Amino acid sequence: MKKSMARVGVALAGLTLSLTAGTGLAGAEPDVSALVDSPCSFDQAMTAVRTENPLAAQYLDKYPANIEFIRVFLGSPRDERVNLLNQIKNNPGADVAFPVFRQMLTSCTKY
Repeated sequence: MKKSMARVGVALAGLTLSLTAGTGLAGAEPDVSALVDSPCSFDQAMTAVRTENPLAAQYLDKYPANIEFIRVFLGSPRDERVNLLNQIKNNPGADVAFPVFRQMLTSCTKY
């Protein structure tokens, strides 16, 4: 399971890397509290990304492993969410993937 989650994390990181090419990279570790504490359901999160970031939604639809990561992540308790994020945080592109993921999981409360 950990190996497949790592692959999903690489795919998720690729999502944002492709969406944010040319933007600056943050040097500090991202604050993940908004992610691990998100009260949103999978459906709310997907509605948020489809509404607010159609390009990211297209990428997610292209790579089902990304959608599965989001489903597993949101179906997990807080401690497991932290573990999942720790498994992918050093993957290439993760530092630019987190802002898109954070946006999705913070704005999803509107949906």
